Amino acid sequence: MDSWWVPAAPVSVTEEIKKSRFITLLAHTDGVEAAKAFVESTRAEHPDARHHCWAWVAGAPDDSQKLGFSDDGEPAGTAGKPMLAQLMGSGVGEITAVVVRYYGGIKLGTGGLVKAYGGGVQQAINQLVTSRKVPLTEYTLRCDYALLAGVEALLKQFEGLIVQSDFGAEVALNVALPHNKAADFSARLADMSRGALHLSPIE
Repeated sequence: MDSWWVPAAPVSVTEEIKKSRFITLLAHTDGVEAAKAFVESTRAEHPDARHHCWAWVAGAPDDSQKLGFSDDGEPAGTAGKPMLAQLMGSGVGEITAVVVRYYGGIKLGTGGLVKAYGGGVQQAINQLVTSRKVPLTEYTLRCDYALLAGVEALLKQFEGLIVQSDFGAEVALNVALPHNKAADFSARLADMSRGALHLSPIE
């Protein structure tokens, strides 16, 4: 995927169903470690809740290696799976949902639980504001000081950025560019430097 939607801001939705309180939280989590950290911070914020069920799509929406879910003590298949199904159906990536349940003493049954957990996530997704994420690929580039300003201006045009720079006899740069713009950037770079400058992918 060249780009995908990610959450631009966290969302929280609270709902009471048969005296149980369900708090659905969505957040932008770039990677599985960030997703785990969000789940743990939610647990810490709601230590008295009976359940903290979660699901995540921690990478691009089509990256099946970065999916996860947990029923956290609810009957198997009634919480994490319906939550994950809503996230996957949204087409949004790098997103984690946690539903905190304060138990109210009335059992909802499996159908009621699926509806409560899946429905909470659906409501939260309806309120979600997203932004487009274009993944960047890193390259190295060496250039003379005289060409540095030109390189910086060109990077800006192509939505790239300088990740690291070392100033020695010449400038050694690590630059990051949207994957789908690297070829055009390279061509313009060659024009500007009369063939002297080349991007090298970082292995």
